[in-house]
Amino acid sequence: MRDKTQTNSAEPGDRLIRAGSIVFFLGAVATLVTVAPLFLGTTPFPTYMFGLSMLMGVGFLVAGAGVFQSIAAGRRRAREAGPRQAAAPR
Repeated sequence: MRDKTQTNSAEPGDRLIRAGSIVFFLGAVATLVTVAPLFLGTTPFPTYMFGLSMLMGVGFLVAGAGVFQSIAAGRRRAREAGPRQAAAPR
């Protein structure tokens, strides 16, 4: 029996994973921008820029929530499919 799921179809949790990776990337850029003046010897950025660096952690958590949502959906699908067929005796 062939699985009817197409390779480009969106699974549960995919949007959270994408959004989390975008937020993580924005946080990584903010971290690089915030740390750069420390190495370049220029005036440091205001304190709120350090807060923007926390987006890395937020993005990581959002993407992790998407992964767990995807796992839960896979388990639900497996449970609905029913028990496996027993192997034929030898």
